[in-house]
Amino acid sequence: MTPEKKRRLSTALGFLSGVLACMDAMRDANVLWPPDVVWEAMNRPHRLEFGAGIALIVVTLIVSVVQRRSA
Repeated sequence: MTPEKKRRLSTALGFLSGVLACMDAMRDANVLWPPDVVWEAMNRPHRLEFGAGIALIVVTLIVSVVQRRSA
């Protein structure tokens, strides 16, 4: 596998992991909008999982942009 394909695969897996973590945190939510109501309905472990998922998505996107500029 070429380095470019490995980079794409790791980016896709990071992004997908973040999305799945967010979806897993939201699985027991009774309401999906507005965000402040959703946040209040979540308990602490789900908030942590949701925050980690969002962070993983953001970090993956930033790393992808930085790597693309350096290439």
